[in-house]
Amino acid sequence: MVQHEGDSDRMNIAIDGPAGAGKSTVARKVAEQLGYVYIDTGSMYRAVTLCAQQAGVSVEQTAKLAELVRSLEIELEPGEQGQSVFVNGENVTALIRSREVTLQVSYFAANETVREVLGVMQRKLAERKGVVMDGRDIGSHVLPNAELKIFLTASVKERALRRYREIVDSQSITLAQLEAEIAERDRLDEQRDISPLICASDAVVLDSTAMTIDEVIAAIVKLSRTKMAEAK
Repeated sequence: MVQHEGDSDRMNIAIDGPAGAGKSTVARKVAEQLGYVYIDTGSMYRAVTLCAQQAGVSVEQTAKLAELVRSLEIELEPGEQGQSVFVNGENVTALIRSREVTLQVSYFAANETVREVLGVMQRKLAERKGVVMDGRDIGSHVLPNAELKIFLTASVKERALRRYREIVDSQSITLAQLEAEIAERDRLDEQRDISPLICASDAVVLDSTAMTIDEVIAAIVKLSRTKMAEAK
């Protein structure tokens, strides 16, 4: 896909929201429909978490963690099966979705240097417009000038249920456990000092509890087209 600098008919779309709200799936499909580039910032934080775990670096070891994150080259490549994530040339797409990474990612994402380094990477990716980026603080912090900001949410119960259905080996965890974990991730994401999960004041709130994925996608695509028409 060719992107031209200064394209006036392209914009950046920020999609924020809590864990399990369906941001990644929605953002990817919205990008597909608009012919935009999808950037999954969550996978970047997961990649850092995975590398720290592999290197035996804990969140408390701030100097070592800062050194580690600065040494990483994280690349996101779109493909038929969704986005592939590469760290220093190695495909880590499957590894970053492990339960070990999922349980730890909020702690690593709260680190100031990790957010600073990844934030710079993310802004660079969005410079030329035509980007759909999802995360926790895109509209409020990473891309405060995004032309369209969406805050996608759903009840804790619904989000836990969606995650439960995604887990192939659901014997290893109960729905109640997942609910507790998601509620805890919300708490960590909302209460961290650096770029917490908040709904930007100019964001459109979409509660997807009773919506299908397709309905959410259609709503965002419609909003983006309305925004574009207004801008002309």
